[in-house]
Amino acid sequence: MAKVVLVTGGSRGIGAAVCRKFAAEGYTVAINYEKSEEKAKALADEIGGRAFRADVSDYAEVSKMFDEIEAQLGGVNVLVNNAAVSVVGLFQDMTDSEWERLFGVNVKGVFNCAKRAVGNMLGEQSGSIVNLSSMWGVTGGSCEAHYSAAKAAVIGYTKALAKELGPSGIRVNCVAPGTVATEMNAHLSKEDLDALAEETPLGRIGTPEEIAEAVFFLASEKASFITGEVLNVNGGFVI
Repeated sequence: MAKVVLVTGGSRGIGAAVCRKFAAEGYTVAINYEKSEEKAKALADEIGGRAFRADVSDYAEVSKMFDEIEAQLGGVNVLVNNAAVSVVGLFQDMTDSEWERLFGVNVKGVFNCAKRAVGNMLGEQSGSIVNLSSMWGVTGGSCEAHYSAAKAAVIGYTKALAKELGPSGIRVNCVAPGTVATEMNAHLSKEDLDALAEETPLGRIGTPEEIAEAVFFLASEKASFITGEVLNVNGGFVI
């Protein structure tokens, strides 16, 4: 029987690329979305997966989603916590609601999904969780202080959870992408993207497919002795 992977925020960008990669490798793919129902269902049709709606910041919705996945596909063997939101601007201009939403999705969403996924993994004494952070979670980004803080929290959570779950055969790792050509970065001008590419030793920005390859590697048996690690996929921007 094919293993089941759940990719949160899987309808577009890095998430969609991750879904396509796992499907190509023979996994049954559960695609989580919150608002992009049309894109999620189109992707599900494309790769033979299933789309499931939930706001990952809400544990009740997450739990209901897992119930649906388990009933339709079976227990989740691999969890990819990709869902995220971003706010760009001066830290003193950040509103309380923006802060709460950013941490709700980017940090609490990781906690909610991991908490629900671990039940099946503990029963099987195996499983893999891959969390998506960011290079700004590693080094911090000007005008992205709140996003940087949230993504740094994901790294800390990854390392702690890896220690706690390792004795149960569950691996927890993290991918920290650099600048990638996705809708999340659509607010950046061509000049901004060119400047970021120039700052990157490899001289370009990344693709969602390159991040997906890193995520799949960490989830796969090829990384069977790797846990608690942060794989920086940023073209050398942060070394």
